[in-house]
Amino acid sequence: MPKVTFHINGQATEVEDAAGKTILQIALDNGVPIEHACGGNGFCTTCLCKVKSGGENLGDRNDKEENMGITEENERLGCQATVNGDVELEVIEV
Repeated sequence: MPKVTFHINGQATEVEDAAGKTILQIALDNGVPIEHACGGNGFCTTCLCKVKSGGENLGDRNDKEENMGITEENERLGCQATVNGDVELEVIEV
């Protein structure tokens, strides 16, 4: 199971969950608070995350992310990026 470390407001929370889920799904399933104003449909950027390490363990960037202007290598939408291995993220508070 992949290990996901969330950094939110200076607090680190580490969880393990099944591969293939999105960052947002993993956060919600494990009680990690993460904004998702559009309900996880990729139409806002409230679940924006900065990848601190393990970016190679995330699925490929999709059209929804690119359409929302998320093109920086270390930025991903939590509702769209799938986790396939260990990753460390900073949740961007908007």
